[in-house]
Amino acid sequence: MAIYRNKVEWRGDHLGRTWCQNGTEMDFSAPPDLFGLPDVLTPEDAFMAAANTCYHMMVVWAMKRFRIELVSFECEAEGEVEEFVDRTSLFAKVTLSPKLVVRGKSEEVVKRALDMALKYSTICQSLKSEVCINPIVEIR
Repeated sequence: MAIYRNKVEWRGDHLGRTWCQNGTEMDFSAPPDLFGLPDVLTPEDAFMAAANTCYHMMVVWAMKRFRIELVSFECEAEGEVEEFVDRTSLFAKVTLSPKLVVRGKSEEVVKRALDMALKYSTICQSLKSEVCINPIVEIR
């Protein structure tokens, strides 16, 4: 079983520093509208980036597995936060909108590969949120 570690440290007010096991470190804060600082990573940013980057890596893997020539790939992620009466909130829905240009396979095969990428995305499969994929596929 793989184990991943992370460390955070309070740096005063709403600022923190995080260290990842791969050596990456950076400042983070609450979002500015929640008394945080601008221009630094927020937990909400990290949440969305985790889902999007994991899905990205699984798309690359799935394209190789299906022998699909990937010409270009980008993906935008959007998270919808639901707020409750008691002022708690959660990401109710995460929408990933990949745009791919591929060669050599039908759109049906590409969409099967995208479904497989979602199935094997550890982060997306770990989310409590609904995860939707809205692909735009161009076949050359």
